[in-house]
Parts: sequence; C-alpha cells; structure tokens
Amino acid sequence: MKAEQGPVAPERYIEELFGQDEALERALAGIRTEGMPEISVAPGYGRLLTLLVRLSGAREVLEIGALGGYSGICLARGLPEGGRITSLELLEPYAAVARRHMTEAGFGERVDYIIGDAKESLARLEAEGRRFGFFFIDADKEGYPFYLDMALRLARPGAVIAADNVLLRGRTADPNRVGPSVVAMREFNERIATDERLDATILPAYDGLALAVVKQSE
Repeated sequence: MKAEQGPVAPERYIEELFGQDEALERALAGIRTEGMPEISVAPGYGRLLTLLVRLSGAREVLEIGALGGYSGICLARGLPEGGRITSLELLEPYAAVARRHMTEAGFGERVDYIIGDAKESLARLEAEGRRFGFFFIDADKEGYPFYLDMALRLARPGAVIAADNVLLRGRTADPNRVGPSVVAMREFNERIATDERLDATILPAYDGLALAVVKQSE
C-alpha cells in the first residue's frame, strides 16, 4: 500500500502551480555560477512586485540593492511603455551581472545602475530633485530605517514602498535576538506600522514583505 503523503507547504504548492520562469531561472543560475549570495526575492513575491508596479502605474522605480537582477526583471515587467528603473548597487561586479540578466530578459535599456554606497547615492538623487512612484528595498538590513526615510523624501504622492526580508527568518519576532540587523529591522517594521504618512501591511509568507503606500497630501 502506498504511504499517504502529508500536506505540501503553501509556498511550495504555489511555486509548483506557476512553474518555472525561464528568464528568472537563468538569473538564478547566473548568480550561482558567479558565487554571489543566493538571496534574491522569493518567486511569489517577485510576481507580486510585477503586479504592484503595473497596478501603481509607476513610471520611475527605485531599486535599492540590485544583486543579480532577479528583482529588476520582476520590476521591469510591470513598467508601462517608457518606464525606467534606477538601481542602486554597492558592488560593480554585481551590477554587471544584474545588467547582463536584465539584457537577456529584454530590459537592459530600461535600467540605470548607480554604483556605490546607497546612502550617498540616495542623497545625490535627492539633491537632483528626483522623484519615484515605486521603491523596492532589498539591501543591507541595518540600513532599512534610513532607506525608509529616504524613500519618503523621494516619493511621489501615492508611491508604493516594498521591502523584502523583514522577518529575518524569524529573528525579528524573537525577543532574545538583539543583533544590529534585528534591531534595525524592528525599527523599520514599527515605523511601517505606525507612520501616519503611510498605509501599510506586512505579508508573513517566505521571509516577510512590507508594503506601504505614501498617502496623498490633503
């Protein structure tokens, strides 16, 4: 008699339902080949980013943390004709890999990379008077509170802010964990939940995704 199988994890069920995506699988393989950290946004949240960019109608997207271009592809898929991504990446080799994967996916001409410390790059964008309708934060976790500050300063009214890994594999909710990344993420999450300029929520699947909309001025 065949043994009865137990329930499938919800995330696994969903990924099997949607199947593999050639461009994204190629990006993951490239990241692995280059020996880069395999920490791209989860597939389900990648699809959500595409939907959110499309629903928001944003023409200018700011990505904080390019890594190997996986999230960039997801963001670009939701852009309207003429829309562009500005992507901040600390490391030139990572940006080169991201650009290659974006180009292979057909979006190489729709992204501009700024290399260097994201804090300095954000200050420069503010000085230039740049404004964005969508933000995706997926960089060093200790910087999340600062990145939220800058997103609010660079946001158009109604802009969407998305941030990945806000649960830190359960560490954020564990009162016994007090490392700098955990403390910074707790501050970020508390501000997402309480800042009166935002309508927000946190999705608990995968490693947690914070979503917020910047309220329109009254």
